[in-house]
Amino acid sequence: MYVIIVGAGRVGLNLAESLIHEGLSVTIIENDSTISEEVAEETKAMVINGDATSVQILEDADISDADVFVAATGDDKVNLLAAVLSQSYSNIQKRIVRVNDLEHEKAFKNVGIDITVSPEAAVARYLERIITRPKIADLIVLGRGSTELLELNLENKKLFGKKVLDYSPTENFIVCAVYDDNELVIPQQDTLFKENQKISVITKSNYIQEVTKFFAP
Repeated sequence: MYVIIVGAGRVGLNLAESLIHEGLSVTIIENDSTISEEVAEETKAMVINGDATSVQILEDADISDADVFVAATGDDKVNLLAAVLSQSYSNIQKRIVRVNDLEHEKAFKNVGIDITVSPEAAVARYLERIITRPKIADLIVLGRGSTELLELNLENKKLFGKKVLDYSPTENFIVCAVYDDNELVIPQQDTLFKENQKISVITKSNYIQEVTKFFAP
């Protein structure tokens, strides 16, 4: 898979390094010549110094061969225009655009950009959940925020020694894993809940409080 990333800032560079670690081919387009030189020395990605709102620069990055296009600069105008230009290339299967000002998100949607990401908003939502849901050991938002993966410490004494599959799945949640001595176990017919056991639960977002109360009252 070939990925083009616009912007070699913190978000773009970290993403590039992660993708390269996974074995993907990555090209970074960066407008700042000094940053371009530094990044070229630090990463195995191909680095092109230029303006990603230029069709010629996109062509230099072999955009006609790209599978994924990511606009990750700190400038919404650059991200928007670069993403719009990328729409001329039908080979691109997925376009992901960073939105720095959430008031601009509607503009991105209006031009057909379906996947927008706001790192700042994501961090804020994560911290809000940690503060307001202290029983939750960890949390990941899935899909478009309609589903969440929780890791909870089982504290409901009524469940100790009971079979996991007698309580899961339901129409609102599923216990997808339990941990025995830090070993992940996918629940089977004979898998039992244990005292203070860590469990992983996938739940509908609007049912999260009920799930937390049930397993960790």
